[in-house]
Amino acid sequence: MVARSPFLDLPGAVDLSDAGVPSHYGKPLAEQRALAEAGAIVDLSDRAVLTIQGPDRLSWLNSLTSQSLAGLRPGESSETLLLDVTGRVEHAVRLVDDGETLWMLVDRPEAAGLLAWLDSMRFMLRVELADRSSDLATIGTLGDPPLPIAAPNDVPLIWHDPWHAVTPGGHQYAQGEHPGAAWSWSERLVPRDALPSLVTRVRAGELPVAGTLAADALRIAAWRPRFSTEVDERTIPHELDWLRTAVHLSKGCYRGQETVAKVHNLGHPPRRLVMLHLDGSEGVHPERGAAVSLDGNEVGAVTSVALHYELGPIALAVVKRSTSPDATLTVDADGTAVAAAQEIVVPPEAGAEAHVPRLPRLGAVTRTPRQ
Repeated sequence: MVARSPFLDLPGAVDLSDAGVPSHYGKPLAEQRALAEAGAIVDLSDRAVLTIQGPDRLSWLNSLTSQSLAGLRPGESSETLLLDVTGRVEHAVRLVDDGETLWMLVDRPEAAGLLAWLDSMRFMLRVELADRSSDLATIGTLGDPPLPIAAPNDVPLIWHDPWHAVTPGGHQYAQGEHPGAAWSWSERLVPRDALPSLVTRVRAGELPVAGTLAADALRIAAWRPRFSTEVDERTIPHELDWLRTAVHLSKGCYRGQETVAKVHNLGHPPRRLVMLHLDGSEGVHPERGAAVSLDGNEVGAVTSVALHYELGPIALAVVKRSTSPDATLTVDADGTAVAAAQEIVVPPEAGAEAHVPRLPRLGAVTRTPRQ
């Protein structure tokens, strides 16, 4: 078990989700501004840090997951998905390599299952797995604050979120200007025993601090999916526009690759991610899992929700592909129907990128008679 975070001893700290880290410090909206504009830090020490060591680490994980990793350079960041045989998302992993060790940042509930599955797939390869969560803690930020970043092999362990652009081999379904272009999120690994000194610097006014609610609100506004919120047992990457950064479409075979290719080239994802602008006039806000409806028929569910310091109440939701992109939806908020305007992330026409021409029906081909 990871020890209770010392950030919870700061004035006003509240842990709303029993995650062991502060959700906010009493001023969630002001904390969003501090995170967006002043380089505030977010305590993410409840998250897990796993490692793969050995000369086969990159080629091995490359063969198992959706992203091209064989050429990952020291200090370079990436993310990848572990899919099941039908292409559904089982794990999402944030990656940085230091030349000797591949560091994997994951949400805590994923860690044990991911580590066990990877261990079962080692066979005779030269790889060693470990959970380093008791040694290293994760700190999130949108800035570049001075932190005691771990660098065991002389490479600072900083994961820079690639969401700001489409990565090589990826594909973006979202159209027009993308709010993720301004998303400069990073996650920095610090020695866990350095957390009390960071708290001391926060108390002294040297470091601004924000809670996880602030980070989530800005993530939602950037249309950024997260495994622990947007993914359910049916999710395929296309539905969340995750081909943008977590999938390489031409890297070769891996588990679930056939579904990824078929849906992208020939079909359409059955559901699609939207951002919702919620009517706040009723003074109530939906929770994650709240039903999204159109004309009285349920068409999806809220996956993340927040009160944004500029946009007001917003949410991410996954809805049926057939849901009209122009329709005003309603979201259930404890029995109150809240109107919700869509901001399209994944359009209904997403997929079918190959534009393979239809073959003519047998007997429909006109043949020129021989002379």
